[in-house]
Amino acid sequence: MLTECMAVISGAWAPNVIWSLRAGPRRFSELRADIPPISAKVLSARLSELEKKGVLVRHVKRTSPPSTEYELTPLGAELLPALDAIVQVGHRLKAKF
Repeated sequence: MLTECMAVISGAWAPNVIWSLRAGPRRFSELRADIPPISAKVLSARLSELEKKGVLVRHVKRTSPPSTEYELTPLGAELLPALDAIVQVGHRLKAKF
């Protein structure tokens, strides 16, 4: 079901968010640092959308002050090989031009 998969990764910055979470849970500020051009508003919207689609899960830590981490779900992790293939083609395209 190509349409469903593309609906998940076609949002602005969604692939970047998923890619940044490949190494494990990340806090909001870490994701902003990983994706410098993204605004806080857009990142917040993407995280919310991806959570609703079941791609990532949000964990609120009971620390003082409370902190939030985002982590890929098993379904989200299944997108990584596809994104990796896109990244590899991107490297080849960049080298060509």
